[in-house]
Amino acid sequence: MENFDIYVDSGANIPDELVEKYKLNVISFMCNIDGVETPCYEKGKSSREMALKFYEAMRNGSETSTSLINAQRFYDAITPSLEAGKNIIITTLSSGISGTYKQACDAAEQAMAKYPAIKVHVFDAFNASMGEGLFALYAARMRDEGKGFDEICSWMEEHKLNMHSVFTVSDLKYLKKGGRVSATKAIAGTLLNIKPVLVASGVGTIEVWETVRGRRKALTRLAELFAEEAVNPAEQTVSICHADCEEDANFLADLIRQKGAKDIVIEVYDICTGSHVGPGTVALFFMGEDRSVTLAAKEKNSVIKNIAAKFRRGE
Repeated sequence: MENFDIYVDSGANIPDELVEKYKLNVISFMCNIDGVETPCYEKGKSSREMALKFYEAMRNGSETSTSLINAQRFYDAITPSLEAGKNIIITTLSSGISGTYKQACDAAEQAMAKYPAIKVHVFDAFNASMGEGLFALYAARMRDEGKGFDEICSWMEEHKLNMHSVFTVSDLKYLKKGGRVSATKAIAGTLLNIKPVLVASGVGTIEVWETVRGRRKALTRLAELFAEEAVNPAEQTVSICHADCEEDANFLADLIRQKGAKDIVIEVYDICTGSHVGPGTVALFFMGEDRSVTLAAKEKNSVIKNIAAKFRRGE
């Protein structure tokens, strides 16, 4: 069996027990909480407990921000594997929402210049949270089944747009802070109990896909999108991540079980990604058809429907 190591940034949100089971290496983002730099992941410490305390602090008004992992930290992290002569896969958050991928590429270039016999593949997940993490798990499983480095890297690249992520948030102010929605929309949405449904786009950005009124309707819509987009739901690992709202995560899990899901990993949202979406966020990650194609088709169909409706109204 080919021996190589898999690294992930802590935004991959992989449960601690699965990190250990599949011998993954986590490189931590840093989060600033009220002026104090805090690692988003520490080996041997419960990521769940850390996250729950973090969301409690956010609800109490703490100021939070995150910083990317620079090239030197990536290089330092992978050095043990380089010195051991192992090939390396690094998975990162989408280049559409973070500069982390570019930093990892710079580290990989430096590593391969110094160790020309070693291959370092940096995988831009075009996703966040377990939309990234599931790829690392699939890669580890394929490695443990005896598949080779090049075959696994090719599979990941070929399937990056098959990974769907759909989510909803509890409070629009965090999306407003990050520039995802305007201040006017955030205020109006809060007053009218409007909940956005967001998706990972075909170019790796996060976009507001539609809006619904009410929390349960938003969660139900996530399950509907799963039913519309998932391929072979009973034969894949599906993940739900929540920012301290376990009851809602379990509600969503029950809905998608009714739509064929069997292997569901439920985890508390990592604090790096969670700082941008806020407490109460629920996200669903699964494999489906190429999302750049299916989302574009749905958007086109929606535009046609809107034009037809205006025509019927005589507008």
